[in-house]
Amino acid sequence: MPAIILVKPQMGENIGAAARAMLNFGLDRMRLVAPRDGWPNPKAVALASGAGRVLDQIQLADSTAEAISDLNFVFATTARKRDLTKVVMTPERAMAHAHALIAKGQKVGVLFGPERAGLENEDIVQANAFISVPVNPAFASLNLAQSVLLLAYEWRRLAGEAPDEALDLSKTRFAEAGEVRAFLAHLESRLDDVGFFFPESKRVSMLENLNNMFSRLPLTDADIRSLHGVIKAIAERRHGPLGKGEPHD
Repeated sequence: MPAIILVKPQMGENIGAAARAMLNFGLDRMRLVAPRDGWPNPKAVALASGAGRVLDQIQLADSTAEAISDLNFVFATTARKRDLTKVVMTPERAMAHAHALIAKGQKVGVLFGPERAGLENEDIVQANAFISVPVNPAFASLNLAQSVLLLAYEWRRLAGEAPDEALDLSKTRFAEAGEVRAFLAHLESRLDDVGFFFPESKRVSMLENLNNMFSRLPLTDADIRSLHGVIKAIAERRHGPLGKGEPHD
C-alpha cells in the first residue's frame, strides 16, 4: 500500500482526521514531515476516532527528502497549476498506477501539503507525478482529510474488493425463466378475459411489448408470486380491508 506523507501539517486535528480517512479504506502507513505543533499530538488522537494504529506507527522526518528517501515513486497532490513539466493524473489513474507499481515490489508515496497553501515547489520537484482532483474551479479548496480520503477511496476501490453494483436479494432469488413465462401466460389469459388485445391484428405486437417489459426487470420469485396475486385479485374484483364490497372513500 502507498505511504501517505503529510508535509508540515499545521493542526493535530487534521492529522487525526486524515488517519481516520486512511483506515476507513485500509491504509495505515502515514509519515509526517516537520509537523508544526510537534509529535505526538493529543488533538490528533481525539480526531482519529479509533484509528490509533495509524498514529502509533507514524514515521517522522525533518524534510520531504528524508521522508521519501526509500520510495521508488512519489505522487504530489496539487490544486494549482505549476510551471513544471510533469505528468498530471486523476486520483483514479494515480492509484491504478500505484497498484501496478506495488504489485511489482516498488514502494509508493503520496505527498500532501500544509492546510493553508499546499505543497511548495521545493517539495513538488521531488515527486515523479502530480495528482490533480477535478474539483469546481470556482471553489477548489479541499481540506487535508478530504484530500486523503479521496485518494484512499480510489486505492480501495481499485483493489477490486467490492463490486461496482450489487443487488441484495434479501432471502429470495431471481425468478427462473419458466416462472416468468407462467406469469406471462396467466397475465395473457386474464387480459383475454377483458378483451385487452384489440384489435386482434395487434395482439402479437402487444404481447411482445409485455414480454419485453417484464424480461427487462430483475424479477425475483417473490415478485412473481406477488404479481400472480395482483392479477388474480384484480380479475376477481376483490376489495381491500373492508371486505364487504363497499367502495373505499
